[in-house]
Amino acid sequence: MNILFIYIIPSGGMETLNRQRCQALQASGINCHLLYLENGTGMKNITNIPTFITKNDHEMKEIIDRGNYDAIIVSSDSTLLPKIRGFGYRGKLIFEVQGLGEETRANAILQNIKGAIIPYADGFLYPRTPHLMNAIQKYYPEIRKYSFHNCIDTNMFTYRPSPHGITSPIVGWVGRLEKNKNWNAFLEIGSLLVRSNPSIQLWIFQDDTLSSQIEKTKFNQKVNLLRLQNNLKIFSNIRHDLMAEQYSIIGDSGGFLCSTSITEGFGYAVVEAMACRCPVITTDSDGVKNFIIHNQTGKFFFSVTDAVHQARELMQNPSLRELIRTNGQQHIQTNFSPANYTQNFLAMLKDLGIS
Repeated sequence: MNILFIYIIPSGGMETLNRQRCQALQASGINCHLLYLENGTGMKNITNIPTFITKNDHEMKEIIDRGNYDAIIVSSDSTLLPKIRGFGYRGKLIFEVQGLGEETRANAILQNIKGAIIPYADGFLYPRTPHLMNAIQKYYPEIRKYSFHNCIDTNMFTYRPSPHGITSPIVGWVGRLEKNKNWNAFLEIGSLLVRSNPSIQLWIFQDDTLSSQIEKTKFNQKVNLLRLQNNLKIFSNIRHDLMAEQYSIIGDSGGFLCSTSITEGFGYAVVEAMACRCPVITTDSDGVKNFIIHNQTGKFFFSVTDAVHQARELMQNPSLRELIRTNGQQHIQTNFSPANYTQNFLAMLKDLGIS
């Protein structure tokens, strides 16, 4: 069986998902290829998966014709569906949504792209995120729908005891400098924590190639305004497999990962942190409901002030902290395994008529 996954650029959560699921499916004998329209920093993470980069129609058609794909999964870019059918492809074509930003924007997009999906797609794939599930059920009643959790290989991406002996708590943040990731709230939370404990370090992990210059300028101005220069450390484009060590260091430091997103379809950074015993404090960004149970596997907050309160409780209550670290890791290992993903993916293909 041959499967092709298509996405815009290898970066962020989609790059992680594509790589993780290809590895999972290949272990079951499925031949997986990746096609990205643009090059990106995530290419350094990809090994042993045939990967193409092109947005040229002639080259895309050649790849699809040569690949003899039983199914093609197109993520986010709905304009590719009529194009791929126009190439003469007659296999199963699945449109995938993993996240479309804020809920209002996501609903508008899903309404606007119906004409590019319904006549061409055989199925709709999306994570078990309430706002996506509700919107897709509402706007696409006539199409076959498949919704199941993404996966992470916790045998490979897991806690690594830190040899560094860091004594100051580290508060981490992962994302692009954009409105939906809400970096502004993170800096405000960090500023209040630093004010009461100047030894706290703020670590930001980002793909700096995906942020606009305007957003970078606003970010730098905010850092200067809050006088965080001495407490802030920025990491750009770290290779994915090295992030397990970073999450582990944050967890062992007595700190946590802070997720400030307004809306998330899934939220891979949260899942990865939990897999590495790094506790998470997060907004209720919808997608994270699948893994965060308040005061059991993580913590929710609902304002900057509440975030500071939750953070202090987490850092000052060792028994609660250890409970969250242990439960969080176990929850991810149990519910987001590659084996579970493979089973669900194969069930989808079978339902679509692929043996």
